[in-house]
Amino acid sequence: DLYRKVFVFRNDPSEAFVVLKPKLEHPLHNFTLCLRSYSDLSRPHSLFSFATKAQDNEILLFKPKPSEYRFYVGGKFVTFRVPEARGGEWEHVCASWESESGVAEFWLNGKPWPRKGLQKGYVVGMEAAILLGQEQDTFGGGFDVYNSFSGELTDVYLWDVGLSPDKMRAAFQSLRVPPALLGWRSLSYEVKGDVVVKPRLRE
Repeated sequence: DLYRKVFVFRNDPSEAFVVLKPKLEHPLHNFTLCLRSYSDLSRPHSLFSFATKAQDNEILLFKPKPSEYRFYVGGKFVTFRVPEARGGEWEHVCASWESESGVAEFWLNGKPWPRKGLQKGYVVGMEAAILLGQEQDTFGGGFDVYNSFSGELTDVYLWDVGLSPDKMRAAFQSLRVPPALLGWRSLSYEVKGDVVVKPRLRE
């Protein structure tokens, strides 16, 4: 149980990453990904990378610059422009996607951004390598250290449904959320390289 704990990625740039091991029993027609990050990086960096053998950017949450997030599904992406984080602030992000409508939702710090269209009719594969802190260019590897994450990550969740607005806000407020494929309170993970688990310094 990683409650009130964080992964600290200490180096910049870094070769370190964390492998996540979810219980995926079927391909994903819908999903919601949430996580909280704390970093002063201004260069591009990957937060969450889900690759299959057929597609290295099956699900990717990527921050090319402080004022932008890119959300990939099946190798295509939409961009969400955001205010630059103030120094010393955590950023909580949720991104959700629905195959039937092709609608991508993006929430930052409990607030929704305008929805966008992405990969209508696509299905996300389940034979996945899921990493925090690096962007995969091949299945489970192919990293560019200048896309690596440096800073702190916590509250990582992946659901196989689109969360309701109430649940999106609950995730932001660290309240009770539905059972997840990947849940911070029951995370199966493996650290590779210079990443340490530490208590969270501040809420």
